[in-house]
Amino acid sequence: MTGVKGLGHFDGKTHILPIAVYYEDTDLSGVVYHANYLRYMERGRTEFFRLAGISRANLNDAEPSAWAIRRIAVEYHRPARLDDQIAVHSVLTAVTGARMNVVQKIFCGQVLLVEGRIEACMITLTGKLQRLPKNVLETLAPYVTTAET
Repeated sequence: MTGVKGLGHFDGKTHILPIAVYYEDTDLSGVVYHANYLRYMERGRTEFFRLAGISRANLNDAEPSAWAIRRIAVEYHRPARLDDQIAVHSVLTAVTGARMNVVQKIFCGQVLLVEGRIEACMITLTGKLQRLPKNVLETLAPYVTTAET
């Protein structure tokens, strides 16, 4: 599949991805299961990259590579519930060598639900750390900010 356009939009340097909470996302009480927030954040990073014009994986290269999570810290403030309309806010705070840092916050309206700090790196499919291609560094550079909105 080529020419895939990203979902969501940028508000300045913050990518915002709206997501509806479905029954499959929740437990019996109608509260979003904690691991699903990681999925929402993954979607947010993927759509950030798509809108910025970057592929998440280079599987057709001579030495295929992809992004992998190196470190993640998540703080849960409040739960999302069935049928909530939430939004994943993604802010790129650093891009260096083979790594990137992203702060992601999930809101329901103006209420902060979850905050995640993610460090990802580029690796080959054999697990070897790989430097980011120059075009990826150049494409992401304008999005890097120290403001964590």
